[in-house]
Amino acid sequence: MNTTAMITILIVEDTLSELELMSHYLRESGYNVINALGAKEALNKVMESKPDVIVTDVVMPGMSGFELCRRLKTNPATEKIPIVICSSKNQEIDRLWGMKQGADAYLTKPFTREQITRAIKSVAV
Repeated sequence: MNTTAMITILIVEDTLSELELMSHYLRESGYNVINALGAKEALNKVMESKPDVIVTDVVMPGMSGFELCRRLKTNPATEKIPIVICSSKNQEIDRLWGMKQGADAYLTKPFTREQITRAIKSVAV
């Protein structure tokens, strides 16, 4: 039985091309994918669809991925959902800050299909 099909991933990314690439990689790998074009939309979709994993960009208008992560991890209803931060910010300080906000994994752009699926597998329960 393919267990990836059971897993729903919410991708939060304001750049359409990045969003489409990530969705494509993850759907190709057998995951169920939901998209949000920003953190505000993501907060609504998390409550509606209860995804198994969230992959979020950092730099987005309105609310950053770090802030989104912090909000989700401080809310009892969403604190258990693993979050993968996916960012072009590739400094160690950014990775540490992401983890401090509650991220479960940190992936830097550009990434390969294998890297993103490995990051998902490392956090998906």
